[in-house]
Amino acid sequence: MFVVSLAMLMSLYRLLRGPTVPDRILALDTLSVTAIAELMLLGMYIKSSIYFEAALVIAMLGFGSTVVLSKYVVRRDIVE
Repeated sequence: MFVVSLAMLMSLYRLLRGPTVPDRILALDTLSVTAIAELMLLGMYIKSSIYFEAALVIAMLGFGSTVVLSKYVVRRDIVE
């Protein structure tokens, strides 16, 4: 869990200090994936299923936000 937390801190740094917008989008996606991993590890450690459900919600929101932000960067228009 310590290593995953360290990965979250590194991607948070890239999110805040990223030189370009695509770097920040990639850092946000990496941050959501590492948050999912942290929740899964915590759920296995505590033996509670609520953390797995929270990880599923974060996975859906992370995927959606990555798609929308990428689409906005490419076309500067979200709505089709």
